[in-house]
Amino acid sequence: MNRPVSEGRETARPARMGPWRFVVWFGTVSLLADVVYEGARSITGPLLASLGASSLVVGVVTGAGEAAALGLRLVSGPMADRTRRFWGLAIAGYALTVVSVPLLGVAGVLWAAGVLVIAERVGKAVRSPAKDTLLSHATAATGRGRGFAVHEALDQVGAIAGPLLVAGVLALTGNDYGPALGVLAAPGIAVLLLLFWLRARVADPEAYEREVTAAALTPATPETRHGRLPRTFWTYAGFTAATTTGFATFGVLSYHLVQRHLLTAAWVPVLYAAAMAVDAVAALATGWLYDRIGPRVLVALPVLTAGVVALAFTDTVAIAVAGSLVWGAAMGIQESTLRATVADLVPSGRRATAYGLFAGMVGAASLAGGALTGGLYGCSIPVLITVVVAIQVLAVVLLAVTRVDRR
Repeated sequence: MNRPVSEGRETARPARMGPWRFVVWFGTVSLLADVVYEGARSITGPLLASLGASSLVVGVVTGAGEAAALGLRLVSGPMADRTRRFWGLAIAGYALTVVSVPLLGVAGVLWAAGVLVIAERVGKAVRSPAKDTLLSHATAATGRGRGFAVHEALDQVGAIAGPLLVAGVLALTGNDYGPALGVLAAPGIAVLLLLFWLRARVADPEAYEREVTAAALTPATPETRHGRLPRTFWTYAGFTAATTTGFATFGVLSYHLVQRHLLTAAWVPVLYAAAMAVDAVAALATGWLYDRIGPRVLVALPVLTAGVVALAFTDTVAIAVAGSLVWGAAMGIQESTLRATVADLVPSGRRATAYGLFAGMVGAASLAGGALTGGLYGCSIPVLITVVVAIQVLAVVLLAVTRVDRR
């Protein structure tokens, strides 16, 4: 069992690999997992449409999936802090995801596909606070921004490979979704094997953060599993929720591309893979800048979010594709630098709880954003753009009043 720093003694042996190696191996786990679930997500919109879904249904299902992935962390985050079973929760969450995706390929009715889409995201909810906390300990030694960015970049290698693999199988089978999703079972098995190996090598990743504190000859911040989270954390969570409310899901973007005959279903995963490549570059760039200039770099996120709806919902192929690539850049910031900032705001003993609460607010915003973009898309695209831009202005204001103490 891991214990907080305040207990004044180490109860587990030091980590058996360096912090950068841990970040890279954990990134490899995410790489393989992304082959599985990003391969599936790249065709969620067309798959649901093939089963009879409207644009509103696609927006609600994908938005509900993101809400589940984020909102349920309100439970899994405090559970991780209370039980200190970070590895167990991470493994359980990954297992749920890698089982749900192949089953999605044999779902023949809309309601079953919708349930599996959400189930895959529930797996992410179970694992993410624990996973982010484990990773945050290692990034105390590597640099928060750089560590989370490298992890995200490796993650996105899988996010590129998965959609390309799915696109290839779709092309070979005449757009048969069953084999395209079934082939993703193999990397799913590899995810679980690698996780068990990594847990055996580094049973106590918190040792990385303890070593940094000791080397700096700095008194440890008093750790507690109870009490209030910092006020700045709540302001920061409000900023993130606001910018996420106007963020369109790729399900809605891909629905637009296919329904307006801008791309075929087989080309959508290829575009998704390109967006994931942009995601990786944006994560590395903003992570590097975060370690140098702090959270000011996050102002790029609301700007990119507004750009997505302005570009992606046009009827010109090149502009719509550009909007999807901008979506990828925004995702890169969301999945790396936003998470790194939470680790700088909250001490270790409450960090999983903070990640859970943070994600819960973002989850509610994701559900609202999925319904907002899906609903307004069917009514008026100019109104959709206007509403999203207004929300992003509010997000910039909230960011301006956030102050982060970067340790």
